[in-house]
Amino acid sequence: NSKNAFFKIEKINVINTYIINESEIINKLKHLYGKNIITLNSFDVEKPLKSIDFINKIVVKKRYPETIIIEIYETVPVAIIYKNEIKYFLDTKSNLVIFKKELNFSNLPQVFGAYAEEHFINFYNQIKDNGFPINKIKNFYYFRSGRWDLQLINDKMIKFPDNLNVSLIKQAVKLLNREDFSDYNLIDLRIDDKIIVE
Repeated sequence: NSKNAFFKIEKINVINTYIINESEIINKLKHLYGKNIITLNSFDVEKPLKSIDFINKIVVKKRYPETIIIEIYETVPVAIIYKNEIKYFLDTKSNLVIFKKELNFSNLPQVFGAYAEEHFINFYNQIKDNGFPINKIKNFYYFRSGRWDLQLINDKMIKFPDNLNVSLIKQAVKLLNREDFSDYNLIDLRIDDKIIVE
């Protein structure tokens, strides 16, 4: 018993946070102060933190005799979307998070289209992983047929087909880098083996 009394939690250190406020995490874990560090498990930490936006994963480490270290792995907002007239961040795990101006992510691209949030991350990762310049996108437009249009910050439009593949994405990247395509405002890749420009 005297041994257990010695191993009481006195310090909670939060590391690896960039978006989430450390004090919000500590506040939700203040009930752990004075608890026995030996009997503490991950669930005791994870459950109170479930309501915090942008948490992807939590790793709990114990530094005996009295400190617990909470390592946070965050999701990241990658777009802004309106749903039922409410503005949200769309994060890397397809979560909708109420938009907060103070987070300073207002320059993110916007996403339009019914049920777009259900398909966005898959499309986003597909074009990002194949070298498409994500930072040049102003708007994403999703269509019920399963295809996407991209509006770039220079207002150039790129239309992708519903059967998007790696070669089409790489072709779009090449066309954007070609000087002879710089005057076109529309690049339409929806028809097999054809490039339509305007």
